Amino acid sequence: MSLGLAEITGMTPLFIAELLTGLDSVGVPVTQLLQMADSIAFIALAAIGLTIIFGMMGVINLAHGEFIMMGAYITTLSINVASLPLPVAMLLGALGTAVFGAIVERTIIKRLYGRLLDSMIVTFGLGLILTQGTRIIFGNSLRSIGTPLGQVPGYTYSGYRVLLLLAAIAVLGSVYLVFTRTKFGVHARATIQDPETARAMGIDTDRMYTITFAIGSGLAGLTGALYAPSATIVPGMGQSFLVESFVTVVTGGSSVLLGTALAGGILGMINAVFSNLYGNFFGQIALLITAILIIRLLPGGLTGLANAIRNKLGEQQ
Repeated sequence: MSLGLAEITGMTPLFIAELLTGLDSVGVPVTQLLQMADSIAFIALAAIGLTIIFGMMGVINLAHGEFIMMGAYITTLSINVASLPLPVAMLLGALGTAVFGAIVERTIIKRLYGRLLDSMIVTFGLGLILTQGTRIIFGNSLRSIGTPLGQVPGYTYSGYRVLLLLAAIAVLGSVYLVFTRTKFGVHARATIQDPETARAMGIDTDRMYTITFAIGSGLAGLTGALYAPSATIVPGMGQSFLVESFVTVVTGGSSVLLGTALAGGILGMINAVFSNLYGNFFGQIALLITAILIIRLLPGGLTGLANAIRNKLGEQQ
């Protein structure tokens, strides 16, 4: 499994160690940098699926954490039961969750558009059903599949954690290309901005909603799949992702990608710094306090601040 993943990424712990040693030699605080990268990757990957669904459909999916859990479970079971290679198992985790998300949208969510509170209550209930159903079927935990790539030589840090940062960058870049450079992206944005006009232009808006929800769900499943090798696989694991996801969506603002990138970067750095200095509990507290301050001082979120700065610079030019 480790070799297959290493071949696909082209990255080995030795290469990472050489890179980090080079940074260390010029005075870069490598340990703190790695912790920040780890935290940023976690928040960005956890939030992107929820951000797409809320930003483009106006639905807050409180079962988002359980969708992440589903991706982790599919990945782990594919390896433990079917002995599939890790990359294939991860792909199945993402695809399986995307298909499940499409079914949920067609059977449940489509009746709740424009009813934010109702959608939150229903998805919260769905999350409880998924958690308890998973516990009944599979028990309290699954056997771990182990973390590939091993530790970075000279550092008490997993090479796989560095890979997760690269995965976060790749996911954000791919989502940007899909929603800004493809016909589907144009149709999806047209559907969100003005559904009536989009339908008049011949766009199947119901299909756009289903595909968008499936993409958001699939990204949640991909997050679970990516963290399956390094996480404890239990039915309630999704809750550890949901808080950061929700906070990122709220503080990021209206832009799906820009908001996620800015919020993930800022919140990730703050969480890493305070966790390193005072422990994980105070890291979480600092993250939440920062989110509250952003919401209080920037009603439009970080996206609103970025747009205001961009407009001001444009006026000066």
